[in-house]
Amino acid sequence: MRKARNWSQEEMAEKLNMSVNGYAKIERGETKPHIPKLKEIADVLDVDLSVLLINDKNVYLISGDNNSNNSNSNNSAGNRNIIGTPPDVAFEIQKLQMTVSHKDEVIDFQKREIERLEEIIVLMKSVN
Repeated sequence: MRKARNWSQEEMAEKLNMSVNGYAKIERGETKPHIPKLKEIADVLDVDLSVLLINDKNVYLISGDNNSNNSNSNNSAGNRNIIGTPPDVAFEIQKLQMTVSHKDEVIDFQKREIERLEEIIVLMKSVN
């Protein structure tokens, strides 16, 4: 998820107020962070904490919302959990979700910029 945002380990460590070495150990799996640190990482990445949690059977859980349950039903209405997804697929799904989210942010920014430019055009025409 860090790489999908084009953040270096140094940038991520800085956002978490950690040493680069300490953060790198988490990424390499050499250090298992406690829940508060995972929550901090989830907040920095702007994802639900459940995205970062992996149980001992390597079942990956990606939560589409904070109110979804942990049942094994993948098809229930409104439940966007993906259970049993391999890590590379889960990462790609997360990356695509972030891309869509980023696209929406860019579109909103561009709409605001267009409005500002239209106001400038109106003001310039009134001066002439």
